[in-house]
Amino acid sequence: MFSKKALQNVKTIGKKIDFIQAIVEENGGVIKALEDEQNSRAAILMHLTSIAEQFDKLMQNGELELLAYFEKQDIKGSYDLRTFIAHNYEGVDLYIVEDVINERLSVIKGNIKEILEK
Repeated sequence: MFSKKALQNVKTIGKKIDFIQAIVEENGGVIKALEDEQNSRAAILMHLTSIAEQFDKLMQNGELELLAYFEKQDIKGSYDLRTFIAHNYEGVDLYIVEDVINERLSVIKGNIKEILEK
């Protein structure tokens, strides 16, 4: 089975997704949340960065069996987005961020649910 540390990384990813979804809901949608440069956008980008870092920790710890529950595009995409946020914060393509929030976070959340049920 999975180590406690690996499961904690997965739970952290889920928590960060919950935070992003709450920010979006509080702002009345993804676009409005991303338009709020001072608070909501900054928080969303930080949570997305944290998600990528959790995936990276799982990879570094050799948690390949656990990572197999996630789509490769989600793992790689989260890391690519983190790199872009870190190196070109002001130039982040918000359409990509919007797509990640609308399309991919729910998939990742479903993967997490599956892992935690086992």
